[in-house]
Amino acid sequence: MIIPDELLESLEGVPGFERNAFTEQHRHPEAVTSVRLHPEKRSVHGNRLDINAHEAFRRPEAIPWCPTGYYLSERPSFTFDPLFHAGCYYVQEASSMFLEQAVKTCFPDHIQQPVRVLDLCAAPGGKATHLSALFPNGLVVANEVIGSRAGILVENSIRWGSGNLVVTAGDASAFRNLEGHFDLILVDAPCSGSGMLRKDPDVIGEWSLQHVAHCSKRQQRILADVWPALKEGGMLVYATCSYSKEENETIADWICSELKARTIRIPVSPDSGIVVSESETHGCYGYRFYPYRLKGEGFYMTCFKKTTPAGESFLPLVKQAVVSRADLQVLADGILQPDAWTYSSIRDEYIASPVRHSSFITSLKSVIQVKKTGIRIGKVIKNLLIPDHELAVSSVIGDGFNTIELDMAQAIGYLQKKDIRMDTSVKGWCLVTYKGFRLGWLKAMPNRVNNYYPPRFRILKEVPSSL
Repeated sequence: MIIPDELLESLEGVPGFERNAFTEQHRHPEAVTSVRLHPEKRSVHGNRLDINAHEAFRRPEAIPWCPTGYYLSERPSFTFDPLFHAGCYYVQEASSMFLEQAVKTCFPDHIQQPVRVLDLCAAPGGKATHLSALFPNGLVVANEVIGSRAGILVENSIRWGSGNLVVTAGDASAFRNLEGHFDLILVDAPCSGSGMLRKDPDVIGEWSLQHVAHCSKRQQRILADVWPALKEGGMLVYATCSYSKEENETIADWICSELKARTIRIPVSPDSGIVVSESETHGCYGYRFYPYRLKGEGFYMTCFKKTTPAGESFLPLVKQAVVSRADLQVLADGILQPDAWTYSSIRDEYIASPVRHSSFITSLKSVIQVKKTGIRIGKVIKNLLIPDHELAVSSVIGDGFNTIELDMAQAIGYLQKKDIRMDTSVKGWCLVTYKGFRLGWLKAMPNRVNNYYPPRFRILKEVPSSL
């Protein structure tokens, strides 16, 4: 890989940059694969995934700044790992998991807090799913302005299966109508992408000083648009996968100057390899990740507290459809802690959303396009539940369903949406499981078994001979 001299020269003097180490690291890049476990996803036996016992992972190593994050010594075929499709873990770049340290610094009792979080540029969903796990009592609005990427965000949210995720699709300016409504806003801003050169060499062809300058202006516009939505005393986390000072420390200074925010220092272990920088004008703390200093790709993060008053905006109250008592009972039988959820319907399909956030979620639809809310439970026909795939892979599903355990070959066949041939004494709707973790639904009939795995999720690749 040939690094442009213009890029190398632009980074001279940037905290943590070492030209020889940088070029050598990109001359012989070593792929680093990392995953983050789902802390709430349990098997039908009540167990979480034991990463050390999972044969797809070789010698997992803990990521220092994320208790649920692990490096893998080699990259497995995630496509052909049923537990990936079950949402037991998310494949995520290790550096970006540092978000957990920002959350723990700003919200020490984060697990208990029913906060509202906005992940403004959320696709494909790594940080949004991470936030949903860090704030199990909170609500995470994961937004993506690009339609195709919003679709990927929805798919990953379904696989993750937490009921506190809402996916929206709109420009940052749409959130001006939600003044003072969020406790935390994450802006993982579109950038020049130089931090991802090792993983995506095509970035080199797009990189230029002019592109960096363009990204910096766009980042300022995005921040200015979304800033009103943050409440007074709320936290802003800004991040990029760029090494350029113009997209990082310069933006941090702009946030202090233009938005009157106060920088927040995140404790960092001296032996972590993370470089702590301070911006030139206001001394804003930033956290830089270099692949020759730690196991992870190029990344920058900085954190702020809003010190100015937020305006007020009032969302319209939207009347929800009344759910019959009989249907409520059927739905309640299918999920854990049914009183913690409220139910709405879209085209005769019921969706469960957290009670404490239900009015906000309903009103949100009047402000921005909502692509996904809560967990889609299914339809109720003649007092019987016709379950949806989202329920099967969710962390809110009840334990009253029949299950059919599959071996590896059967699980892959199911995920390819092939016909399932088996003798079973159980009839009707059944959960398909692999190692106890739920993959989806099938329906056992007297003379056949119907595979109800969603066509859009099915594996299209041919199974490798090694499996």
